[in-house]
Amino acid sequence: MSIVKSFSVGNGDMFYIKHGSSNFTIIDCCMGDENKKEITDELILEAKGKDITRFISTHPDEDHIHGLDYLDDNMKILNFYCVKNEATKADETLSFNRYCDLRDGDKVFNIHEGCSRKWMNQSGDGRGSSGINIIWPDIDNNDYKDALLKAKNGESPNNISPIIKYSLDDGPTILWMGDLETEFMETIEPYITLPDIDILIAPHHGRDSGKVPENWLKEMAPKSIIIGEAQSQHLNYYDGYNTITQNSAGDIIFDCTIDKAHIYVSNDNYKVNFLVNEYKTTFTNYIGTLNV
Repeated sequence: MSIVKSFSVGNGDMFYIKHGSSNFTIIDCCMGDENKKEITDELILEAKGKDITRFISTHPDEDHIHGLDYLDDNMKILNFYCVKNEATKADETLSFNRYCDLRDGDKVFNIHEGCSRKWMNQSGDGRGSSGINIIWPDIDNNDYKDALLKAKNGESPNNISPIIKYSLDDGPTILWMGDLETEFMETIEPYITLPDIDILIAPHHGRDSGKVPENWLKEMAPKSIIIGEAQSQHLNYYDGYNTITQNSAGDIIFDCTIDKAHIYVSNDNYKVNFLVNEYKTTFTNYIGTLNV
């Protein structure tokens, strides 16, 4: 069993995975003065008793790293995962400077397609793995190298985002794509093999500019797509697919078990019609179960 939570943080991304093994994973950070203490306190509480805590950064845009300095000061990030990069910014915020400190420090692990690491996707020393695998980037791909160069020159780092797969044994598979853009995804399509998944976190907060190509969707066959909190006029609602829209749902919790994800949201008025009602009460505002 595991718990995956997507925080409702406005125009930004922040998640955690409370693994069934002795692992705890945070993916991205977007916290403001109004919620940074509450979210950080929750992370500290949920990670209590876990031996391994890691932070995975998809890319250093402010809506994915804002508040990273506060989180690091209060939770101490000892395992920082990101793609190897030299991204620069014309406007260097406290969060970006902390990102660079962690990226260039001695606690960093650079992720790429097929990489392996103890307790990320390897068991050892009596501890189970986290079930996290990296599908992309191929660091030898020329289009990816071009995205790295653009980020180094201060342009958008969206397309240096990795593709991250989390799988629970005999349970749900969830995929993150950071802020990959549609045009870039179409360009690298011949060079990537995508897995079957159950839940897709739509890239670029669900924006049209990050619409996942139809060939990718057919290959992955997601049972549900989570659409982020971009402004509604910029969203792509993925017609023909079962969706949960975080703008309306608020925080989303996936209680992952064998063959199922029981789903809860913070908005008690939010409903969807594609889930099965198994009358779960582990958390508040249960909206149904996704059979996988």
